[in-house]
Amino acid sequence: MGKDHRVISAYTDGACLGNPGRGGWAWAVPDGPFSSGADPATTNQRMEIRAALEAVTSLAGPLEVVSDSTYVVNCFRDRWWEGWLARGWRNAAKQPVANRDLWEPLIDAVRADPARVRFRWVKGHSGDPMNDLVDRLAVEAATTGAGRRGEGTPARLGPADAPGVRHAPAASLDALDALDPRVPIGHRLVVAGERPPGMGGYADNPVARRAGDWLLALVRVLAGQHPDLHVLTGLGLGAEQLGAAAALEAGVPFTAVLAFPGQDRVWPAAARQAYGALLDRAVGQIVLQHKAPSSPAAVGAALGRRDDWLARHAHQAAVIWSGEPGAVARQVRSLQDHLGDEAVWVHTPPS
Repeated sequence: MGKDHRVISAYTDGACLGNPGRGGWAWAVPDGPFSSGADPATTNQRMEIRAALEAVTSLAGPLEVVSDSTYVVNCFRDRWWEGWLARGWRNAAKQPVANRDLWEPLIDAVRADPARVRFRWVKGHSGDPMNDLVDRLAVEAATTGAGRRGEGTPARLGPADAPGVRHAPAASLDALDALDPRVPIGHRLVVAGERPPGMGGYADNPVARRAGDWLLALVRVLAGQHPDLHVLTGLGLGAEQLGAAAALEAGVPFTAVLAFPGQDRVWPAAARQAYGALLDRAVGQIVLQHKAPSSPAAVGAALGRRDDWLARHAHQAAVIWSGEPGAVARQVRSLQDHLGDEAVWVHTPPS
């Protein structure tokens, strides 16, 4: 292949039975070689990186890596890796870059000949036969615990989009990589984070005002970069409502993504009034569960499903987070797992 200067397209994919759990990776070239492998304890994102790494280091000559992982593609398209190296392998939030042990050899391999490798995103489960092929190979490897290699189209492939394989355990929402038809068109920014106890209290206060100013500045910058910017917010008290207010002030549309109807029914009257005013100014409402939960545990589960929906339908996220463990910490990790560290902006309020 060294004398052939035609660009080879290598499709890659990763899968995980649970996240973390048993995983598989795969790459395949149309009418050419394919390879897959397994890992007994891993994550979906690690398998996506591993698939790209295996393709880049296994195939010679000009190469186009085609992946349905924005985590992988955006690292090179938006050159996240340059910031990681400049900051000593820390991300924009000054935290250690996740999965460095896989990112580092992949980045080194691409940097060794920058003109040789390019990356292209393809929508997962959209009917692309090669994307479906590597999905099935990765799922097979994760399921059986063994990979394989060969030429052409492999036989005896299992089903694509197997339950629990993609970004979450089997108990999560169905159609894990398919966009909800209600999702607004555009570059979607999720705003999430702390509720009033972590925002200086329920009343107006300097901590909340500074967080609101940070969100407004970020929304304005992103609107300049993405004229089709659209904010998604759950409209809960605290950071979520600050996100809606920032969108309104910046002239950016926002959609309210509600875990269930009547989420404000236990709030004080003033809070309910403010919520209603914001809801009236949303360009759309998406209610994920049409019956109000009947217990605190059910409320928590509904909010968890809402957070998962937001992570799967976003391009970027802005989170107000105190840095403490808890629900917001879990949401930050989920967003970073789905979108990549560099696509998640975190503001830490002063303690």
